[in-house]
Amino acid sequence: MTTPTSIEPNRLPATIRGFLAARGARDTDAAVQAFSAGAVVVDDGRTFRGTDEILGFLRDAGAEFTYTTELIGAQCVDETRWVATHRLEGDFPGGVAELDHRFTMDGEHIAELVIAPR
Repeated sequence: MTTPTSIEPNRLPATIRGFLAARGARDTDAAVQAFSAGAVVVDDGRTFRGTDEILGFLRDAGAEFTYTTELIGAQCVDETRWVATHRLEGDFPGGVAELDHRFTMDGEHIAELVIAPR
């Protein structure tokens, strides 16, 4: 098992940084471009397969809430797996959450994203 190494967020792969920036700007069309055609996203017990389902997820996830997000940490697991940790604050139940975004890369695209509480 590989032990993740903490890194500066600017050392995340460009594709991940671009996805996070697009997601933060709520630009779902730009965000979905980071994924491979057969990518998978898992969030809150639900799985979304392929860019059409992922686009729907990106448009709907958290849309009913107002919140801010801050990238508070990043890790490199190995050459294909990365973790970005975000702190969310807003009007959702609980008001504050820390979430790990666990990315698996396939070349220049995201093959898998698993979003889970820290």
